[in-house]
Amino acid sequence: MTDAESQLFRFRFRVRYGECDAQSVVFNARYADYVDISVNEYIRTLFGDYQRLLDQDLDIQVVSLNMNYRAPAKFDDVLEARIAAGRIGNTSFTLHLEFNRFGNETLVAEADITYVLIQPSKMAKTPVPDSIRELLERGAPGVLISHAGESTA
Repeated sequence: MTDAESQLFRFRFRVRYGECDAQSVVFNARYADYVDISVNEYIRTLFGDYQRLLDQDLDIQVVSLNMNYRAPAKFDDVLEARIAAGRIGNTSFTLHLEFNRFGNETLVAEADITYVLIQPSKMAKTPVPDSIRELLERGAPGVLISHAGESTA
């Protein structure tokens, strides 16, 4: 892992048996779940918890998810999601994720997910406040969260 990669937010998780298909690899649709759980951990790290957004009458909705598959992942592999902010617009922002196999650094998949910020009380999009923009721009460099049970040393 390069110094730049170690400065990204990282989230590790283990591939479960039920996430694999008849070819014994992770079923493609499961990667959307992987993006979701990884971004949830990222958002929790940035904002403290999701409720802090909701308490401000703010929420995020997915408007685009693009996936590129690079190599198969299999049952019991530990995957590491690395997340960095992409474009931060007026009412939306994009996060870039890379999923690497922990231990050998094989790039398994990449994703770009775009969210629009909404005001739930009006169910309408709303501008990204400066405070949230700053958190997204700063990110969570060097933070590692693991749900995989591996040694993080």
